[in-house]
Amino acid sequence: MKRALLIAIAAVAFVAVSIGVARYLNNDTVERSQVVELLREQARGDAPAMLRRLQGCDEPACVATVRANAMRLRHSGDVKIALYQSQTAHALRSRTKYTRVVWFPAGQEAQTTVQCVLVHRDGSAIAGMTVSLLRITAAFRDRESSCPSA
Repeated sequence: MKRALLIAIAAVAFVAVSIGVARYLNNDTVERSQVVELLREQARGDAPAMLRRLQGCDEPACVATVRANAMRLRHSGDVKIALYQSQTAHALRSRTKYTRVVWFPAGQEAQTTVQCVLVHRDGSAIAGMTVSLLRITAAFRDRESSCPSA
């Protein structure tokens, strides 16, 4: 009887830890998918969709950057990611940092674009986290540029 109880407790503990690890690792996937969708909206020239996705982007400078990006970086075809550098990846607690993305229109690898997206993760690894996008920069002329500090 004791042995069965210990096995049951160990199994429940294993499942609980596995669920916690999966939730923790899923945050990176959620962030990346939100950033990629933002870039797709930008590539379609859909500034209103971008503004809906960016939380708190209602001051004139932010709105102007989004609208200019949607006009300037519009193209046909899908967005392909060449490099994705998240400063909030694997965050254990709330954090707001930039993610640097190097992307290009499908079939046009020579035309890479470098932009940064301000990402906010709220919560903790134990209680769960939410991912919000706050800002997107204009494309950098210097493709070696790094993101501003948040």
